[in-house]
Amino acid sequence: MIEEVHVLGVYMPSALVWAVTAAVAVYLLRVPLQRLPVEQLLWHPGLLDLLLFVLIWWGLGAFADTFLTSLLAP
Repeated sequence: MIEEVHVLGVYMPSALVWAVTAAVAVYLLRVPLQRLPVEQLLWHPGLLDLLLFVLIWWGLGAFADTFLTSLLAP
């Protein structure tokens, strides 16, 4: 696992970078998903947002572990 990511001269924990990226992705997906009729069938639409956040965060972490570590390994 990549422990730290260099962002604009600052080393940040990789989990924080993936979490912020996932939050931005959920924010961008929110409007198109609200236009779908599935949104009215949900008991609490905030749970859908939370689910998407967790899945995207997990996916980014898995992608980083699988592909980025093999690219950065000497």
